[in-house]
Amino acid sequence: MRVLLKITTLAALCALASAATAKLGAPVPRAGASAPAPAAADAAATVARAAPAGVALIDALAQQAPTIDRHVLSLATEALQCARRHQQVGEDAVLSVIDYSRPSTERRLWVFDLARQRLLFQEWVAHGRNTGDNLAARFSNSDGSYMSSLGAFTAQETYTGHNGYSLRLRGLEPGFNDNARDRAIVIHGAPYVSEALIHSQGRLGRSLGCPAVRPAIARQLIDTLQGGSFVFAYYPDSQWLKRSQLLMADCGGGQLAQAGADASRRR
Repeated sequence: MRVLLKITTLAALCALASAATAKLGAPVPRAGASAPAPAAADAAATVARAAPAGVALIDALAQQAPTIDRHVLSLATEALQCARRHQQVGEDAVLSVIDYSRPSTERRLWVFDLARQRLLFQEWVAHGRNTGDNLAARFSNSDGSYMSSLGAFTAQETYTGHNGYSLRLRGLEPGFNDNARDRAIVIHGAPYVSEALIHSQGRLGRSLGCPAVRPAIARQLIDTLQGGSFVFAYYPDSQWLKRSQLLMADCGGGQLAQAGADASRRR
């Protein structure tokens, strides 16, 4: 059943509702090519089961974003497929991938239009102040940790708060990011996310755990993601890779089925 499910991934992802693409923003220039970050040994253990997940789609997206790590992209599409199977996420045609294994000085956030197989954004994104300096190393699901969280999220509603126009995220991974809303882990613009700051101090500034982006693109990016798109934040953390229900060989089995039912009642 696992193999048959993965074979159908491309058709399922490419048949997304066209209405979702009407809100998409124009693409921004991509950064120059850089070498992909090396995968850790624990991350490599998942390659065999991630690879079949929509190979043609992954090929098309990787061609649009040549600096992305194909393994990370494979995991993101696998997690999206699993979340859809258990009704944790809707049919929005937008996929965002954050690769926290890369330094903050690199553009490590990619946003894809899956229906058109097109790259919409490739951007810098900040991590939490206690997650690391230029390189991320530590992650948390706890309030007050000032760390970023790993795993899959859905982008929900927008609001205007202390950091201006912002986007709430709901974590889909119990124990890893399901406290995101309570922690106010949101996407927002921040002046400490800038190329000038990279040149002056050798890294981006850091957030209190939020994936903050450049103010100049924050509103356009947020409007592209809001309303149910899928956000996948990666780091080769052995515990997350081992325990993530969205990346399990059986797609979480009954645990995710129950989580999906609970999520449907909350919506």
